[in-house]
Amino acid sequence: MSPIIEIDRLSFRYPGAERDSLRNVCLTIEEGDFVAVIGGNGSGKTTLCKTLNGLVPHYWEGEFAGEVRVDGVDTYDSTVATLSSTVGYVYQDFQNQLVRPRVRDEVEFGPTNFGMADYAERATEAMQMLGISHLADRFVWQLSGGQAHLTALASVLAMRPRIIVVDEPVAEVDPAGAHALYERLTELNQIHGITVIVIEHHAEFIAQYAKSVVLMDDGAPVWHLPAPQAAARAAELASHGIPAPQIVAACEGLELAAAPRTVDEAAAVLRTAGARQRPSWTAEAVAGSAGQATREGQPTTEGEERRPVAVASAVSHGYRSVAGDLMPVLTDVDLTIRAGDRVALVGGNGAGKSTLMRLLCGLQVPRGGSVTLDGIDTKKSSATKLAEHAAYLFQRPEQMFLKDSIRADVRLFPAGRKRADADALVDRVLDRVRLSDFADRDGRTLSGGQQRRATLAIGLAMTPSLLLADEPTASLDVASRDSVISMLDELSGAIAAAVVATHDMHLVAEWATRVIVLGGGGVLADVTPSELFASDALLEGAHVVPPQITALGRALGIDPAPLSVAQWREAVALADASETVEVTA
Repeated sequence: MSPIIEIDRLSFRYPGAERDSLRNVCLTIEEGDFVAVIGGNGSGKTTLCKTLNGLVPHYWEGEFAGEVRVDGVDTYDSTVATLSSTVGYVYQDFQNQLVRPRVRDEVEFGPTNFGMADYAERATEAMQMLGISHLADRFVWQLSGGQAHLTALASVLAMRPRIIVVDEPVAEVDPAGAHALYERLTELNQIHGITVIVIEHHAEFIAQYAKSVVLMDDGAPVWHLPAPQAAARAAELASHGIPAPQIVAACEGLELAAAPRTVDEAAAVLRTAGARQRPSWTAEAVAGSAGQATREGQPTTEGEERRPVAVASAVSHGYRSVAGDLMPVLTDVDLTIRAGDRVALVGGNGAGKSTLMRLLCGLQVPRGGSVTLDGIDTKKSSATKLAEHAAYLFQRPEQMFLKDSIRADVRLFPAGRKRADADALVDRVLDRVRLSDFADRDGRTLSGGQQRRATLAIGLAMTPSLLLADEPTASLDVASRDSVISMLDELSGAIAAAVVATHDMHLVAEWATRVIVLGGGGVLADVTPSELFASDALLEGAHVVPPQITALGRALGIDPAPLSVAQWREAVALADASETVEVTA
């Protein structure tokens, strides 16, 4: 292979920043590689990748030094338009890439603007490569998140680039769709020879699909290694906030020739090692194990019914199409959220999770039925008044930034309600979400993960009865994700109940007491995490893939399957725990 990307002593600083976002970067990527760029939020991953198509420095201006050459072209002397024929970029906020009304129009848009006579042929080919030809005449606003992501990727493929960069491929995509998207990227890499670069936080996808890994820290690569060698550096990755995949952690203590890359490989390894369920591991042990004490909900006095915080009664809702037809999303939904509940809303893209949350907090009112929040009919109160009872954290963080600094955004609500402790409250919240050092930065200039933490800070400062968060852990590195889970876990004393819409099954497994499965316009199930992950029918209906550790437990017949690595260690023993078993993955 020959280099297709060569970066030499690259440094870059955004206007107004106190230090460089990229520092003396030297990196070479071979043509045909499948590269995962990893690292904590703010480590420089996205900024680095934006230098490949010229967005840095031609769009995001700043202090630029060094050289970036893509297919022999110096990006500083080129343009974003010229580079787009070589480098296709699917952004983290991919929905904003869709600028045409229908899918076919969107995929044809690039080749048409470049005056390519075969624009229609290119679009057809790109849609066929990704299996979305059946969506060609669909309006883009009708698409699920996964379909929209594939449409953005198809619009890039229509330019027939030699390099594709995808920022957070699985963000906002349901778990089943996430694996499907990675399979498509693998096909593009292996069959069509396209160099693929992904910015990723999920170790399980990196281990299964990447050929090489670039670890970023503080604006510079720590190393660039083949994926197997990168996976072998588990301790170093963990020190950068990237713990090993759960299936690797499950094999800890075994001498492996290679780390398992899939659940099936790990199951084979552990069968060889004589893995078996401990007699002490029972259904009761799940509820009583570390982190699961509240799995069945907050304790109450015997016979006491926990008070309802939000109640949806026969709720129906939908949206008007361009033709004026009503497109139903929810139909006759009955749901009660009670004090002490930690509810995870799950389901495929387009199942109505975000719509239901906006109805519960009063940002929208139902077309049919009613919603009461703390006993208040949302149809009879203003959204401003209801904000004193519920805080809704938007799926797109930038929608919550109204001021010129994070501190001002977080302070906006408590100061508006004339709270005497507003400043002290803001300081506590910023410290809790690890954003004190960024307090005076405009939220729109932060990394995607930092923006997520900032929106959580805004919600916490509202001290609501009901907290609703739409994908609160999307785009977060593992350390930040675990921090958010911990913060949500600590909120039981500050809020009455919390509801999150999520595709993050780690959040579901480790935090939720209830899982509401949405699909077909209604509630398919109201279950515990263990019940969800034990049902193949529910998993399929919810477009859910269990956490690796839970899938591994099921594969080995552990009943109930563990929900976390900590539970795995309580549930499973090897044939002889005192000896190391040599096995080959």
